[in-house]
Amino acid sequence: MNFDYTEEQTALQDTLRRFFARDYGFEHRRAMSRSADGFDRAAWATFAEFGILALPFPEGFGGLDGSAVDSMLVMEMLGRGLALEPYLPTVVLCGGLIRDAGSAAQKEALLPAIAGGELMLAFAHNEAGGRYALNHVATKATPAGNGWKLDGIKAVVLAAPSAGKFIVSAREGLGLSLFLVDAKAPGLSLRSYPTQDGARAADIRLSGVEIGAEALIGPAGGTLPLIERAVDYANAALCAEAVGIMAALNEVTLEYLKTRKQFGTPIGKFQALQHRMADMVIATEQARSMATLAAVRADSPDSAERSRCIAAAKAYVLQSARLVGQQAVQLHGGMGVTDELNVGHYFKRLTMIGLTFGDVDYHLGRFSDSLLAA
Repeated sequence: MNFDYTEEQTALQDTLRRFFARDYGFEHRRAMSRSADGFDRAAWATFAEFGILALPFPEGFGGLDGSAVDSMLVMEMLGRGLALEPYLPTVVLCGGLIRDAGSAAQKEALLPAIAGGELMLAFAHNEAGGRYALNHVATKATPAGNGWKLDGIKAVVLAAPSAGKFIVSAREGLGLSLFLVDAKAPGLSLRSYPTQDGARAADIRLSGVEIGAEALIGPAGGTLPLIERAVDYANAALCAEAVGIMAALNEVTLEYLKTRKQFGTPIGKFQALQHRMADMVIATEQARSMATLAAVRADSPDSAERSRCIAAAKAYVLQSARLVGQQAVQLHGGMGVTDELNVGHYFKRLTMIGLTFGDVDYHLGRFSDSLLAA
């Protein structure tokens, strides 16, 4: 298998690297995290110009027909840049659901708007007490006229405060359905808050929210496999983001070891610290291999193979991320957890990745269950 990027992928990677180095420095990121939006809308517009918002969508709907490997490349760069913009909720999750399950009218209306940076979406699926079980949905969809009425509460909806529309999961009879709901729909309310990594989320209450028949995404009562596929795709993207963060932590930690002196000598000359730095680099490269596996398998039509490989990759990447993050903080000493240094912010983002769509124990369990089923 050829693991080299194409010329186009390498060019995109270089473009994003230059953007984050020139226009998205750490101090700018800190300022944006404290703003009303919690991210930089100008950066979002730039992402649209770069084409990364259109990357995974079909050409017929304003997209670039990109693969999961293309998305992996973008997510790795977003991780290195510690980007706050809602790329995962809008493009990877909601955009992926509309691409895979939306009607022709929904694709025509939504995908070009996402690609152009005009529309942000959020996936309102998680509920209190559900942990990571994707079938744990108590929100109800009740037939009403020519459409439905939604009632329920969604928890920790990532990027909800900036979303113009939500994709909401609800139980209809014995199965799950997905619905497109406007953020300003009567009966919908948000309780917004910052997350540990400086981003934004919200709990959403739906009280008799009425929607029309055109709001249904995919088959009524049969969307659990679509949700599972979208979350697998998101986990593959999170693996790539974590690898980008680990690579960035290695770079800043190595530079610190070269410049920080103790007893008149750079601490990087101490053999014990060299060994720890070597462990960090090895863990990152091994995680990169697993993230690549996840990206390659994310587009697989075999759902069992896809889930098994991505579960294994997420568990391994999270273990590596914990090692690299903790070592980076420890090697920087007390300043490694201060708000003024990017190391602590990288570590917080790795922690959030570890809590998004399944932690190590959850994915090890998924992997074990898949082996027993096979």
